[in-house]
Amino acid sequence: MLENCQRYHMVLGLGALTVVTILVLIIESRYAAEGPRRREQQFLIENNSTCWRHEPYTVVQECHPCSEFDIVSRSLGVCIHTHYKELLRCKSGEIVTKSCDRVALIEQHNFIKFECACFVLGVLSYLIGYARDRVLSRRTYLKIERQLNRVQ
Repeated sequence: MLENCQRYHMVLGLGALTVVTILVLIIESRYAAEGPRRREQQFLIENNSTCWRHEPYTVVQECHPCSEFDIVSRSLGVCIHTHYKELLRCKSGEIVTKSCDRVALIEQHNFIKFECACFVLGVLSYLIGYARDRVLSRRTYLKIERQLNRVQ
């Protein structure tokens, strides 16, 4: 079917798919930011304090990876499950270490790396396909030329 499509239609279809993909990504990111929170985490909290659930708090340190020592030694219970921690200061003045999901920035970098790898793989696939098409076209041309030379 693709061999029957004109180049204009293929570029138009690819452009439409790209626009739809971008729109879906924008809508998903907005829904994820504004939508219902993901499952409530049930990980251990340092000193069994849950003041951050009951009173206002400020983030002292954003979500960041635990050190290798904390993970191996299990000195911080919050580092066992997700290997990421976040420091919070409750309104009462208590400082609590809370387990958190992966850092959004790391996820974003991994996604960008994945997209770049897909792009490179797509370009290489296109170039290999194009080269293969040229070789087969050349072989067909030479075969037809030989057949015409035999007839004369």
